[in-house]
Amino acid sequence: MSVESSLYTIIKKNVRAALEEDIGSGDITASLIPRKVDATAQVITRQDAIICGTAWVDETFRQVDPDLSIEWQVKDGQRVTANQVLFTCTGSASSLLTAERTALNFMQTLSGTATISQQYADMVANTEVKLLDTRKTIPGLRAAQKYAVTCGGCFNHRIGLFDAFLIKENHIMACVGIAQAIKAAHKIAPGKPVEVEVESFEQLQQAIDANADIVMLDNFNIAEMSQAVKFVAGKLKLEASGNINEATLLETAQTGVDYISIGALTKHCQAVDLSMRFISHP
Repeated sequence: MSVESSLYTIIKKNVRAALEEDIGSGDITASLIPRKVDATAQVITRQDAIICGTAWVDETFRQVDPDLSIEWQVKDGQRVTANQVLFTCTGSASSLLTAERTALNFMQTLSGTATISQQYADMVANTEVKLLDTRKTIPGLRAAQKYAVTCGGCFNHRIGLFDAFLIKENHIMACVGIAQAIKAAHKIAPGKPVEVEVESFEQLQQAIDANADIVMLDNFNIAEMSQAVKFVAGKLKLEASGNINEATLLETAQTGVDYISIGALTKHCQAVDLSMRFISHP
C-alpha cells in the first residue's frame, strides 16, 4: 500500500518533531561511537501483526543520516508472524542507534493500529458493512493513524472538523432542532457531506425530511437498528455507533447498516513489540 504524496509532508513533520523531542541537543550515548564506525542491524517483530509505518521509518533514518540504507522484507498492510525480519539497515553505527527508538516508536504504534483494525475487519469480512475510525486519535498522529486504519482493512470517517458535518446532540440543541441544523449546513458548505446523530425514530424521520446524507444511530439496540434499516429504505446511509465491541460487532453488521464507527481502532491500539539488533559490527 503506497503512501500518497500529500501524506509525505505530514510524515516529514511527524518525524522532525519526534526527533527533536528525542535527540534534543544531541545523543550523548551514541557519541561514544566514532561516526566512521559502520554496522548492520536487523529489526524483527516479536509478535504476529499487520505492518504499518514503513514511510515513517524511512524518513526517520533519512533525517538522522541520509547515508543510512534500508532493505525492506515487508510492506505496509502485510501480515507478519513472530520473529519475522522486517528490515535490515546499514551505515554509521551511531546514526543507527540515534534513529532506532523514534523509528520503532512510529512502526510499533502504527502497526498496532493496523493490527486491531484488521482484527475487526476480519470479523465482518462476510458482510457488506464498512468499519470506520473516529477522531479519537493520538494528538499529532491523526493522519498517521488514519492511514494505519486503511492498512488494516477498515475505512476513514472524516479526517477532521473541516471535511464533513457531523451534527450531534449539542449542535442540535444550539441550532434549535435537526431541520434547522441540516438546513444551515447545506447553506454554509454546499456539497459537504452532512451527517446527523439521532437518538429516536422521531429524530430519524426529521433527518430524512431535512435531506441528511448519513444518520448516526446513537446507542440503538440490535432490534432498533434492524428496524431503522427498513425504515429508511435506502433513502440515506446509516451508521451505527456507541458501545460496539468485539462481542457485538458481527450482530451489528448483520442488521444491514452501511457503516459502523469504532473509536477503539485508534484509541485502544496496543503497540507491536519490535526489536533492533546489530548483526554485524567492527
